[in-house]
Amino acid sequence: MKKIFLSLSLCLFTAFGFGQKNVNDVLKKLDSKSDTYGAIAQNIWDFAEMGYLEEKSSSLLQQTLTDEGFSVKKGVAGIPTAFIAEYGSGLPVIAILGEYDALPGLSQQAIPEKKSAEKAAGHACGHHLFGTASAAAAIAVKDWIKTNKIKGTIRFYGCPAEEGGSGKVYMVREGLFDDVDVALHWHPSAQNYASAGAALANKSAKFRFYGVSAHAAGAPEKGRSALDGVEAMNNMVNMMREHIPQEARVHYVITDGGKAPNVVPNFAEVYYYARHNKRDVVIDVFDRIIKAAEGAALGTGTTMDYEMIGGVHELLPNLTIQKVMHNNLSKIGGISYTTEEKEFADKISKTLGYMSTDLETASNVQPYKTEARAYGSTDVGDVSFTVPTAGMGTATWIPGTPAHSWQAVAAGGTSIGKKGMMVAAKTLTLTAIDILKDPSLIVKAKEELVERRGADFIYIPLLGERPPALDYRK
Repeated sequence: MKKIFLSLSLCLFTAFGFGQKNVNDVLKKLDSKSDTYGAIAQNIWDFAEMGYLEEKSSSLLQQTLTDEGFSVKKGVAGIPTAFIAEYGSGLPVIAILGEYDALPGLSQQAIPEKKSAEKAAGHACGHHLFGTASAAAAIAVKDWIKTNKIKGTIRFYGCPAEEGGSGKVYMVREGLFDDVDVALHWHPSAQNYASAGAALANKSAKFRFYGVSAHAAGAPEKGRSALDGVEAMNNMVNMMREHIPQEARVHYVITDGGKAPNVVPNFAEVYYYARHNKRDVVIDVFDRIIKAAEGAALGTGTTMDYEMIGGVHELLPNLTIQKVMHNNLSKIGGISYTTEEKEFADKISKTLGYMSTDLETASNVQPYKTEARAYGSTDVGDVSFTVPTAGMGTATWIPGTPAHSWQAVAAGGTSIGKKGMMVAAKTLTLTAIDILKDPSLIVKAKEELVERRGADFIYIPLLGERPPALDYRK
């Protein structure tokens, strides 16, 4: 039945000829509202709220979309700061993903030197831009649907806690993407690209060791150190690194190591990530980490339990939609700097070890590639195994800037970040419109999805059945 609808829709679009004029009007309106969207992004940058704590950021985006005629469902998937905003009716259903969580310990002013803003967190991954540009695109597509009086649904997915909290996984697990035809996303970056992306599968957990307190000098034999358990676990995992696939990554931080050197710690906690570009390998590596924790507890006379915090699939790009997105990014192009922005950029570049800013990287679009190497992880991966998904990045940071750095926070709080944000908003808008104008793209994209993930694929979330880890940043 859906294929019949798509064919009829294609005929209607061909017959009535939805021309470039309407699309250009939509882009002009986006330009006219760039200051408005810049102010929204700046507010979220100032809020700098961490995962599952994004109350002000989520509310601001919800209100922005409500004011534009979207219906909003709050608190979806058992997450107070998650929401879905929808406009239109009928098929196809196009989803645009938005994020808005900040990272702990990366407070920074919007200046080209390292100086804390005295906050608990900072937008070192640019999610204030991510959520705002995606909302802007959803509104622009809504305007186009309304102007042309067509059937179709545009949805904005308000996705909290991407940074380790796996917010989208719970949304996928709840079936909130089951009726979506295509999902679009983007991410702040140091360059402009819309090639087929990649991301590593990831499992994370907090391992908690429990011991017996005692005076560390007066009665050490009475104590059993929980910190010894953590350190023994870390030693074993570090030895394990030699014997796992070289593409795998394991990271940890000790989040609680005791309170005083002269007190044997009766509690200690370590927070672990395991990553690889195949989820089956991640599962195996993580199971071995658990064994190391169990052995450490046994050897130190402590007890241990652990809490799964996050778990995401690798990213499965959809080349059918990805190519459309690349073509649209190429039409929009990159950004150019004013004299003041270039002075700012050159100062940032020097802190990164460069003599000057690579202006061409900011202004040009990277060539299209069908494959990419993965380094980080994202919960978009779970969406991509559920619905055809395509993404992109734009130069919101100074070329050469790594994510999760103070330099990324600084640029994201300036006009440079906001210029890149609007490039993303326009590209997402054009891509969604192209899909609405040519529903045959959806047919091809879904066929590709089934082929790439396998006809017998069954979605199993890597974090299991646990409820959302709402307190993982507290």
